[in-house]
Amino acid sequence: MNATARRLLRGGNAARSMLVASGLLGALTAIAIVAQAALMAYVVSEAFIGGAELAELSMPLILLAAVALLRALLAGGFELTGRLGAQRVMARLRGRLVRHILVERPNSGQGERSGELAAAAVQGVDSLETYFAKYLPQVILTALVPPTILIVAAFNNWPSAIVLLITAPLIPVFMILIGRSAEDATRLRWQALSLMSAHFLDVVRGLPTLRAHGRADAQQETIERVGDRFKEETMGTLRIAFTSALVLELLAMIGTGLVAAVVGVQLAEGALGFQAGLTVLLLAPELYQPFRQVGAQYHAAADGVAAAERIYAVLDQPPTISAPTRPLPTPSPASGEMRFEGVDFAYPGHENAVLRDVSFSLAPGRSLALLGESGAGKSTIAALALRLLDPSEGRVICGGVDLRDFDPQKWHAITAWVPQRPHIFASSLRENILLGCRKNSKKALDVALAVVGLEELVAALPNGLETRVGDGGRELSLGERQRVGLARAWMRSSPLIVLDEPTAYLDPAAVHRIQRAITSLAQGRTLLLITHDTSTAELADDVLLVRDGRVGAIAGNDRASRPASGRCLVRDISDRLEDQSASEAT
Repeated sequence: MNATARRLLRGGNAARSMLVASGLLGALTAIAIVAQAALMAYVVSEAFIGGAELAELSMPLILLAAVALLRALLAGGFELTGRLGAQRVMARLRGRLVRHILVERPNSGQGERSGELAAAAVQGVDSLETYFAKYLPQVILTALVPPTILIVAAFNNWPSAIVLLITAPLIPVFMILIGRSAEDATRLRWQALSLMSAHFLDVVRGLPTLRAHGRADAQQETIERVGDRFKEETMGTLRIAFTSALVLELLAMIGTGLVAAVVGVQLAEGALGFQAGLTVLLLAPELYQPFRQVGAQYHAAADGVAAAERIYAVLDQPPTISAPTRPLPTPSPASGEMRFEGVDFAYPGHENAVLRDVSFSLAPGRSLALLGESGAGKSTIAALALRLLDPSEGRVICGGVDLRDFDPQKWHAITAWVPQRPHIFASSLRENILLGCRKNSKKALDVALAVVGLEELVAALPNGLETRVGDGGRELSLGERQRVGLARAWMRSSPLIVLDEPTAYLDPAAVHRIQRAITSLAQGRTLLLITHDTSTAELADDVLLVRDGRVGAIAGNDRASRPASGRCLVRDISDRLEDQSASEAT
């Protein structure tokens, strides 16, 4: 049993309870196997050797039928217990993975391939059902049944017990030898499946871009090549599985034949009674059966263990945000000032810091624009404000208290984030807008549609708000997706809203509509606006220029003193930065 399998078994009360129940069922199964063989040998011996009438054997026959029924119930109980335990372990493992990615390591999935993780979390975890429902019960039977049969065989005929004792260990030896190759083959097969899943998902996501550059057909060859690799690895695993089954069947057949030969010689010499010899003969196949079943189920269960290795590799990564054991009450950005104090940040595995000595404040109820080129560090500042990351140095404060002293989930509950490309789920437009919403009155929804300018879209849809959008439904343009994201933020009524490049990649008409929605959204809320567009930055009360991970200057942008144009504002800030740099150099 490797380290991953041990972690699965130590994974919680569900696995331990399943093991205890399987152990009890295994012990009862061992007793039932011996009782069935003994009763059958007794009935046959009395009927054919002793000449007993059917009426005289009625009670042994009833007992034999009861034992056979008990074995069937125990077999069903084994699988039922395993499946129930597997479902609980699978749910817990998936829950841990989701929590780790969304809560403990939010905004840290850049190094992970979503297709690979999806394959591990869905198909891979499903394979654990075979591991718990079939493979582990057979392992338990293998640990309990053969020793019990050996003891009974030794009591009835010690030469046959010696033959069983010599031949039985050969099966585990061959299982180990073949199992090592099977484990390597299964891991390679799972890597091929993960690569194929990840690449296929990337291709599907990038189809519009590939089509625009005339590279859609070229990806067909890549997918075929990856698919061929998966096919080859699968066939290799199947070859090992069939070889394993052949070897195990051959060993079991040879072992049973040797026992039959020993019993037959002793019966011919009169050194062994018929009932005792038949009991041993009936028990011999039962001794090898658990070994054969373990080998048969091992290959099916190996997929689940391989997927669990991938999931545990993700779970072992350290959290990117800390969760205090005794969190302080979470203040509201609507009443407490947010401040960045000497914040530095570097992504794990990168030597260069993204942010260096960032300090600024965001007053309650005001809007602040982070203006700068792509890669300047604006999105990282937004992630720190949303508590999706923790600073490497310095601190982010709200209401005078470090954000790391709050419960991150409670902080997330009072913030709203509209990314560059809001994700549209395969559902109705209504459900997409109400995502994460704590209130869903019709009046509030109508106001949200009017504020973000979605009324015309809803009127044009065949089923209005109930129209299915996203995959398999009506596709939304970038501008429509942005307005859906803004409507989500409006419906959440969060005191802090972060908008990440809300007007990027949009045509002038769409930009104008989004800007009007931002103006309405900012009323009475604390707003952090990330943009490289000067006209969009002008919507904010204050503007912060971010360049090369540093905060350059803040210019007042109140309605009474706003410069004539956003370009003048940026030019003014840039001039200050250049003067400041020259002074520092001097």
